[in-house]
Amino acid sequence: MKKLLLLLMLSVITQGYAQINWMSFEDALAAQSENPKKIIVDVYTNWCGPCKLLDRNTFQNEQVAAFINENYYAVKFNAEGSKEINYRGQAFTNPNFDPNRKGRNSQHEFAAAMNIRGYPSIVFFDEDTNFIQPVVGYKTPRQLEIYLKMISNDDYKELTTAEKWQEYQENFEYSF
Repeated sequence: MKKLLLLLMLSVITQGYAQINWMSFEDALAAQSENPKKIIVDVYTNWCGPCKLLDRNTFQNEQVAAFINENYYAVKFNAEGSKEINYRGQAFTNPNFDPNRKGRNSQHEFAAAMNIRGYPSIVFFDEDTNFIQPVVGYKTPRQLEIYLKMISNDDYKELTTAEKWQEYQENFEYSF
């Protein structure tokens, strides 16, 4: 009886809890060779408050998580971490990383290569691992939805002017 009650409580607690299938950048590249999808990279730092909010409020959203899992390979990348990233034949590291340092650390070379200037940033790559664009700053599920859908269905390729982007935003039908 206690086990049944425990299982019931766990199912209630986890009901509505959405989880993105996060993987390493290397695993995403390998998965892409088997089943091409775009890649979404959550670029964060350990000290970043808005990064934690993005995790808790946006990436835990059921609709966001389901959409990302269906249309993207999702990667978490610590922009001040020490993990080596291999991308297009080049190894990116963080040579000035100090494991004893509290708070901010040096920026990883891969974050610099993606031209990341603020955290959090969400970076998109296409099915051929070409860099598409970063989206800087905390986004609510509704704010992120337009980017997720615009990039997943390749609409971004047609948005070549500020006017086209404005029109796209005005006509976009939100569902999250």
